[in-house]
Amino acid sequence: MKTTVLNLRNAVAFLAGALLLMSCGVSNVVIQGSYPSPNVASLPIDVAVVYDEALRSFHYIEYSETGNEEYNIASGESHIALFNAVLPAMFNSVVTVDSVEEAQALGVDAIFVPAIDEFQLALPNKTKLDVFEVWIRYNMRLLAEDGAPIADWVLTSYGKTPTENLRGTTTAINEAAVVALRDLASSFSLSFGQVPEVRDWLAARQ
Repeated sequence: MKTTVLNLRNAVAFLAGALLLMSCGVSNVVIQGSYPSPNVASLPIDVAVVYDEALRSFHYIEYSETGNEEYNIASGESHIALFNAVLPAMFNSVVTVDSVEEAQALGVDAIFVPAIDEFQLALPNKTKLDVFEVWIRYNMRLLAEDGAPIADWVLTSYGKTPTENLRGTTTAINEAAVVALRDLASSFSLSFGQVPEVRDWLAARQ
């Protein structure tokens, strides 16, 4: 009898542990989307762009209300795809390098170093709204050919996706993030020449 009770307790403990592990599982979301080139007049400058490891491997973890990892969102490669679509339309030529030092050796006109400062996700089950929302804050740095700073500014982007338009949470997160990235593409390409330090630098080159 004692053995039967013990086995029953062990079975219950095993089942409880298995359920706990299942509830603690994290859903991985890799942001994927398409990003059209902006219809803007290109500037007559040659640019080297540095995608550092922090950008390439960027991911954001959303925690559940109990503190467990709920969603692991990787968006680094999608950001690179975005900039690769936008930058060639904006400048005379664009080359990708691994470091500022490598860019300095090329003799380009400027070095562009984008970074992600903050990523925020709002889920309907937490906000009680029927939308998935993504906010991203970027730090944009433009350097001279010798590495001296030209401009350092912040851009924010926003995307949302109504829940009724999508079939699953991971799909909704992806779509909201893609909308935010496209918002960045628009604001960056249209506002680049209006950043005061960039505008002054461009004027000095004429």
